[in-house]
Formats: sequence, C-alpha cells, structure tokens
Amino acid sequence: MRIQSPDFDPNGLIPGRFTCDGEDVNPKMVISGVPESAACLALIMDDPDAPIGNWVHWVVWNIPPGQTEIAADSVPAGSVQGITSFGKPGYGGPCPPSGEHRYFFKMYALDEKLDLPEDTTAKDLEAAMVGHILDKAGLIGVYGR
Repeated sequence: MRIQSPDFDPNGLIPGRFTCDGEDVNPKMVISGVPESAACLALIMDDPDAPIGNWVHWVVWNIPPGQTEIAADSVPAGSVQGITSFGKPGYGGPCPPSGEHRYFFKMYALDEKLDLPEDTTAKDLEAAMVGHILDKAGLIGVYGR
C-alpha cells in the first residue's frame, strides 16, 4: 500500500496553504495498493516533534477502501473524523511554535469498519485497530515557520 501527495514530495516542504499560516486545509492524498480484503481505511496525521510530545493533527476512519484519493480540503463520504490535539474534529494544519517539524501521514488498511464515537482520539483509534491492520503506508512532510 502507498500514500502520496501531489502537493509535496516525501520528506519535502508542506506548502503554506495546508498550514495555520495559510488556508489550513488538508493536502490532497493519493492512495494505491490497498489490499482487496480491506473493509476500510484509517488515517492519522501527527507531529512527533511538538514540544509537549506527539501532537495529532488529523484522525479519520471508515474511509471507503476503494478511495484512491482524498481531495484537498475534503473528507471522503462515509468517513468519520475524530478529535485532534486541537480539541476538535477535523484537519488542523502544521503550526509549529518554532523550528522545522516533521508531519507523519499514516494510512492503515483494516479488515473491518470501526464503530467508534465521534469523540474518538488517535490513541482510541490505534487501540481499536489492534489486530485489524492488513497493511499500512506513510508519508512525511516538513514545515517550519
């Protein structure tokens, strides 16, 4: 399985449009190689370089397994967004207080859809995915202010 973005290269700079300094919308994600047996996909975007520890920017699950892309500034129909470190659902773009940070987009193919409440956090999602991950893929982007 693979996740890419036409908006930035792997380990490349995330354009300002997708950060708190711009429109604060998610970049386009292109998904390929999803296992045929996948029931859904899940996505977690986080920043392990945050001063207070890992900062979660986006939590999405029950993405349809046939989804080949997530358009910029959108969420796939039928998917659910969980609570980020910003304390609310939805995408929260890179906004490092200082220095350059790495942002990990982690995509998971799961063998079943997840029945989780909308106040689910990344930790809750990770716990629910245990034993259900068929494949995973990642993409890293960087941003500094």
